[in-house]
Amino acid sequence: MSMPDCSDDTAQSVDDALSSPSASRTVVMKFGGTSVKDLERIRIVAEKVKKERARGQRVAVVVSAMSGVTNQMVHYCRDLDSQADPAEYDAVVASGEQVTSGLLAIALGAIGVPARSFQGWQIPLRTDESHGCAAIEDVEGRALCACMDEGVVPVIAGFQGVDAHGRIATLGRGGSDTSAVALAAAIKADQCDIYTDVDGIYTTDPRIVKQAQRLDRITYEEMLELASVGAKVLQTRSVGLAMRERVHVRVLSSFVETDDKSGTIVVDEDESVEKKLVTGIAYSMDDAKITIRQVPDEPGIAARIFGPLSAAGLNIDMIVQSIGADRSTNMTFTVGKGDAERACQILEEMRVDIGYGALSTSRNVAKISVVGVGMRSNTGVAATMFRTLAEKGINIQVISTSEIKISVLIDAEYMELAMRALHTAYGLDAPVGEQP
Repeated sequence: MSMPDCSDDTAQSVDDALSSPSASRTVVMKFGGTSVKDLERIRIVAEKVKKERARGQRVAVVVSAMSGVTNQMVHYCRDLDSQADPAEYDAVVASGEQVTSGLLAIALGAIGVPARSFQGWQIPLRTDESHGCAAIEDVEGRALCACMDEGVVPVIAGFQGVDAHGRIATLGRGGSDTSAVALAAAIKADQCDIYTDVDGIYTTDPRIVKQAQRLDRITYEEMLELASVGAKVLQTRSVGLAMRERVHVRVLSSFVETDDKSGTIVVDEDESVEKKLVTGIAYSMDDAKITIRQVPDEPGIAARIFGPLSAAGLNIDMIVQSIGADRSTNMTFTVGKGDAERACQILEEMRVDIGYGALSTSRNVAKISVVGVGMRSNTGVAATMFRTLAEKGINIQVISTSEIKISVLIDAEYMELAMRALHTAYGLDAPVGEQP
């Protein structure tokens, strides 16, 4: 994105920024739905913005809809028409952010902070025409820069932009994170702070593993992998955009007092202090396993199976192929639980053409993934995972790997046991007395 630079200086490194908090910097502060769930929380957010501004920071704010509002808008649309026009659907579901941005601007004005609200089309934040999951094509930052130059805090409605025809287009669930990162890149902000209901990024879900530890730093690649395999702290697209645009992102809580050492910073690999063997462990309960048995073992068979599934917009994740006793092929793969029925329907329609023997599906599975940039230069990560699960009597159904990730599919009932055992096996447990 080629945008005007409205920062006073070239963006600082993470260390420079944190060691000189009094220096004038441009910061984008993004607040999620739980952070602005009611008027009292909005007043608290306004005080946080005022405090940041009092430190000499140039501040732009991005807000989500108040907690629960977007879901209500979705229900309204679906109750009227389950196949509603996507553009009209977007016009409705984007309204929550408009309300929040206006309310926060009012709350800021009430405590003496000049502010004005911006909707996506007023910036403008330009998108393609994929309503409901639009991609950002360009951000014009001049209006925001001019606003900050006048000492006014721009309060921007996240989650939304405008397409080439002037219609509101939303960015998909969690899209306010993507809005914030895109705007930070557009105005060349020194940092993008994502305020949420957790105080940072943990080695795993602390609700499941009590010994989980908050990370001070994590690399873009690690965070992208964790987000893609189930971690809910940041939206995958926002992490990918931050990595591409080299935006420093900090995740911290809006429910506690914070300082420059609070939260977790997402940075380049060369800015990471320590390259741990495994940085984090994530899980997903959103997958379904599909197995096709007695598939003819011949060239092109995989393309004939997965081509139509891809054409139907179904995302195939883990894939394993094995040879049966009769020399035919068994093919196992995963899709999202919500797509399993559609995938099976497509495969049933292809049964005669492909000539396979049987089709089965299971939704009672969990995907467990270990992630760490240290895997690039160290061996034994997979062996530790497989040995640990075997010692707990947990059977591995499917395996997939990338350069810094290993994922396995197991029975859902063993998810928590597997998470705790692996967290201990990789030395990620917090010392006794230091659990969150």
